[in-house]
Amino acid sequence: MSDKATRHRDKMKKVKAARDRMMESKTEEKGLIIVVTGPGKGKSSSGFGMLVRCIAHGMPAAVIQFIKGAWGTGERDFFADHFADKVTWVTSGEGFTWETQDRERDIAAAQAGWAKAKTLIRDPEIRFVLLDEINIALRYEYLDIDEVVEFLLTEKPEMTHVVLTGRNAHDMLVECADLVTSMELVKHPFRDGIKAQKGIEF
Repeated sequence: MSDKATRHRDKMKKVKAARDRMMESKTEEKGLIIVVTGPGKGKSSSGFGMLVRCIAHGMPAAVIQFIKGAWGTGERDFFADHFADKVTWVTSGEGFTWETQDRERDIAAAQAGWAKAKTLIRDPEIRFVLLDEINIALRYEYLDIDEVVEFLLTEKPEMTHVVLTGRNAHDMLVECADLVTSMELVKHPFRDGIKAQKGIEF
């Protein structure tokens, strides 16, 4: 074995020992409150990736899509076509706020979605709930941030994971979450005149 290979092996042994010690102290299990936010792309995609994992582990799941409304998305078609028996899907909203241009209608749709979300989160059989784009509804005050945070902290079953996506996550939501990821925008084709692409944006 070369000197470089020997040094690498010895270094990895130390890393493994340190990692094993760290893992010995990580024994708690709980349902997480996860926030995926930021100006970059991939927030909803991250949530749907976790949804796929839950399905693979046999964990019943639910999705409530705020804002996006009735326009077709690849993810909704995919889960409806292949996993309708494993994922409860709720669409709440009529499209982006600049499309509807009706605040009262948007508020009513968001609140109907939140009411359904609470029912699904409370269901002990459902282990994962994705609240897709709820951060937008919270930003525009279609929903009460105090109520949402209090519900998550006091009524979410202990082992249920709840993921909340959308840019501009409220500070209170970030504070109560167990895991927060902010997607950074480095470069976007829209700035170069390229429209939303099927399979990438929807």
